[in-house]
Amino acid sequence: MTQSARDGGDVAILGAGLIGLALAFVLAERGSTVRVFDPGQPAKAASWAGAGMLAPLTEGIEDAAMQTLCEASLAQYPAFVRRVRDASSIDPHLRLDGILRAAFSAEAFAELQSRAGELCAAGHHCDIQDRDRTLALEPALGKHVHGSLLVEGEGQIDNRRLGRALAAACESLGVVIQAGARDIVVEADARRVLGVRSEVGFVAAGSIVNAAGAWASCIAGVPESCVPPVRPVKGQMLALSIPRGFVRRTTWVPGAYMVPREDGRLLVGATVEEGGYDTRVTAGGLHELLDAVVSAAPALAGFTVSETWAGLRPGSRDGRPFLGRTQLEGYFLAAGHYRNGILLAPATAELLADALQGIASEAIVPFELTNARGEA
Repeated sequence: MTQSARDGGDVAILGAGLIGLALAFVLAERGSTVRVFDPGQPAKAASWAGAGMLAPLTEGIEDAAMQTLCEASLAQYPAFVRRVRDASSIDPHLRLDGILRAAFSAEAFAELQSRAGELCAAGHHCDIQDRDRTLALEPALGKHVHGSLLVEGEGQIDNRRLGRALAAACESLGVVIQAGARDIVVEADARRVLGVRSEVGFVAAGSIVNAAGAWASCIAGVPESCVPPVRPVKGQMLALSIPRGFVRRTTWVPGAYMVPREDGRLLVGATVEEGGYDTRVTAGGLHELLDAVVSAAPALAGFTVSETWAGLRPGSRDGRPFLGRTQLEGYFLAAGHYRNGILLAPATAELLADALQGIASEAIVPFELTNARGEA
């Protein structure tokens, strides 16, 4: 156990996205003194840009360790949200009413039937819907739909509201969020971390956590062996203004997904693009999304595009995040969550809080940087 964690002392978290804020919240609940540094504003970047889907089964994750972690985090979400809501008085709108995956060909429908068999055999609750039942569940879909798979227990959270809620919850527990802290450098001696230096000065810390998202590999001041191989992966999204209830639940269609919000927006996403730190919204990206969603649900063609944006996911070579200790004493990672950062926020926070307090967990071992996994 580090001195800071044992004494409830200073922990510095680099990055105020959902991962960093969730960890700060859990640590503060446990009695640690926490300061969060971010060059921008809390809960922006990928945390703001995502759709908030909580879909470990619909995603079809093939990595067993990753699948287990994602399912565990989904199970933690209701209690996690209750704690955040109680501390912040902000409701993040958690909805676990299932995710529908629609098929528009006989072949695709057969694949969904096969997937349903696998899920049921593994003890998960899901249901195959024929064409008529699919249209009864989601009338906005085109009549050319063949059927669908409804995976129960999955759903969505409004990630922008969750970000605001976590920031407020952290501040209510005494966490200091240092926004606009640029030129962040980890200061360390040959053995361990000493603190964080930025344009606002030096702050001593017994433990430092790199939760910098797509910029995790850019943190200065640490040995090369402690740099996580994380790269930015761009995702473009858009929102349509629709009547509430026009699309009833999170729905996957070929080439896109639709996530209805309670404020009447329908989020449509998302592209997957390699190209550095470019966050431009492009005609090609929007065309790809609109073509997919209007092909599946022609009734959406007449609605207004109310918002467009792009974010940078923190990608790793194998899709796993980097979690836990490094070879530099006191320096920890919570980075590289790629498409599952929002889903994995509760589990990551608990695992990292345990690691900081010296509580051993086998669940974190497959994700440690010391288990070398190659370049991003």
